Amino acid sequence: MAGAAQGSALPSAVRALAEADFSSVARSFRAAGFAVEEPADGILTIRKGGNRPAVLVSVGVHGDETGPIELTAFLLDALAQEPEKLAVDLMLCVGNIGAIREGKRFIDADLNRMFRPERGTLAGTAEAARADVMIAATSAFFANAGKERWHLDLHTAIRPSFYPAFAIVPDLIEDSAKRKLIDWMGAAAIGAIIMNPASVGTYSYYSAEHHGAAGTTVELGKIGTLGQNDLSQFADASRALDSLLRGEALKQVAPPQVFKVARNIIKQSDGFRMAFGKDTQNFTVLKRGDEIARDGETVYRVENEEEYVVFPNPDVRIGLRAALMVTR
Repeated sequence: MAGAAQGSALPSAVRALAEADFSSVARSFRAAGFAVEEPADGILTIRKGGNRPAVLVSVGVHGDETGPIELTAFLLDALAQEPEKLAVDLMLCVGNIGAIREGKRFIDADLNRMFRPERGTLAGTAEAARADVMIAATSAFFANAGKERWHLDLHTAIRPSFYPAFAIVPDLIEDSAKRKLIDWMGAAAIGAIIMNPASVGTYSYYSAEHHGAAGTTVELGKIGTLGQNDLSQFADASRALDSLLRGEALKQVAPPQVFKVARNIIKQSDGFRMAFGKDTQNFTVLKRGDEIARDGETVYRVENEEEYVVFPNPDVRIGLRAALMVTR
């Protein structure tokens, strides 16, 4: 982890999770009769079998998005004090361990674009190798799981958003599982969800497509430094996740607004330029005909009456998404 002083100042539970040290938690659940395994660095599975829901929680897929690490560390620590309260089979995945340790977003490339068979020039990156490890562990976890399967991939946003907490949900999730997932989001105070019809290589889409999980990428408020996050912004999500892991009834806050993907704006050349800054707020509304970006001689304009821009980032590698355009 970057900065020994920072690491020493962290609460022990947070420091342990950030360093992928599951020793204390593992001992507690083993003593309570759970089958506990660490199939790879940064990955922990806790199982009791039977017809229990299988829940995968992933954090740190981007190494600089540290809020979910803190949120999850405190929940896991509390459950380890009363392990019999865990009502699900749980897999916890700390994603980009190398980047977390260096205090960076990634080492070579975005890990959350590696969960697809074709990686092109990124095939030899550290993140491609890490994705292979995560895919193998995920396949093993869901191999003998029952019908109810979840994957909550927890992130924080690198720019302000009209909806401070929002989520991307694969459209291919089975309807009843999708309804449960959306109910959970209402309890977690997720203000908006984007129904996504196609993968761009994200971890949650992979688990939904290949393992039938109710998978989602959840953006929980603002990015922050490990140990210095404002945990109050995660309070509703923390309560909702705790209820899911303990098998308790969810307390609804408000249903999320639902959006659908209009299109992905893919960067095709080094000449790509956006018509607005990369710090533009997520869910900024644009009107029909407004310019979105230029890429050489290609001009991208808003095609619907209104479209909202999400994840604007002109600095991505060629061939990756530079912006997501959505409609209500």
